[in-house]
Amino acid sequence: MDPIANPFAPGAGTQPPELAGRDELRERVRVAVARTQRRYAAKGVLMVGLRGVGKTVLLDRMWEDAEAAGAFTVRMEAPEGRSLPGMLAPQIRQVLLAASRMEQARDLGKRALRVLAGFASAHKVKYADIDVAFDFQAEPGVADSGDLEFDLSNLLEAVAVAAAAAGKGLVLFIDELQYVAVAELSALVAALHRTAQRRRPVILIGAGLPQLRARVGEAKSYAERMFEFPEIGPLPEEAARIAIANPAAREGVKVEPMALARIVEASQGYPYFLQEWGKHAWDAASGNGIGLADVDRAAASVTFALDESFFGVRFDRLTPAERRYLRAMATLGPGPHRSGDIAEALQSRVSSQAPLRRQLIDKGMIWSPSHGDTAFTTPLFDAFMRRIMPAEG
Repeated sequence: MDPIANPFAPGAGTQPPELAGRDELRERVRVAVARTQRRYAAKGVLMVGLRGVGKTVLLDRMWEDAEAAGAFTVRMEAPEGRSLPGMLAPQIRQVLLAASRMEQARDLGKRALRVLAGFASAHKVKYADIDVAFDFQAEPGVADSGDLEFDLSNLLEAVAVAAAAAGKGLVLFIDELQYVAVAELSALVAALHRTAQRRRPVILIGAGLPQLRARVGEAKSYAERMFEFPEIGPLPEEAARIAIANPAAREGVKVEPMALARIVEASQGYPYFLQEWGKHAWDAASGNGIGLADVDRAAASVTFALDESFFGVRFDRLTPAERRYLRAMATLGPGPHRSGDIAEALQSRVSSQAPLRRQLIDKGMIWSPSHGDTAFTTPLFDAFMRRIMPAEG
């Protein structure tokens, strides 16, 4: 079939042609944002889930919803090695420039820009990645103490007051939140807690790997009362079928029921895998529809594409010792696995492998569902490890 008309879009955070099975959560966030804009109490939402379940796609769709509702928004991804103040300062500046151009918020927007200038100046030595140009003199004595928790609270307060004057709320969208250092996460949670106590229109909508819930709890003990932590998993069978069948139907292509069942089974309902199977099944089809034989022909190219991109980019970041650890996990199956069983597979002691395990958690390769358990953060990674390293050594 015509590859130009292929509707399926596998990619990191690429919007799929059909966002199936996520309407209820989008509605919950829409309500929370609307309540925030009215200065009513609303819990933030931190979505947690494995890689490939569509957290980034969903976060971006929620961001679009908030923009359409007229909120001031900040959209960031927290990469490893980048500080929260460094990411936040330029984004907040853009919000405040927009507020200061609105007549009803002009003075408060300009004051908040002066507060931001003081914040950036005070923290630039500690967080060298803060690189923002300001046309405003800093406001002395506000958000410039050098204490991140205290200063971030003052900064968000000033921004929230300007947003309220403009009749808007401020919605922070942050992806990959598990990479934010605990001390910086603690400061952010404390600042949001303070603005909530004062009924300021600010809310955080975030996403991260499953370990995010524990990291937020480690940052502040009261954080679990401030946020909802919906788990984003594979799509239910009916939603997975819709994600494949509807985009094809819009292009005049029918996916036979047996072919659809095979795609859903092979992908296990994970949205990223569904897109890969849809794309390659479409390319493998020679008629006017997609049949079971087309899906079977596509299997090898799907595996190659996933190994080269989705799995391979993560494997390439690993040291030889980290690869051996994950290969030992893969020997035991999908998981979760007890740390003692992994150490036994490595013919080692649990204490000897603890630093390596911590490195892999910090890299976002594994997580701990419960004390002493270890699981992959990427679905089907055990099978990939057995393909890429056929021998355990």
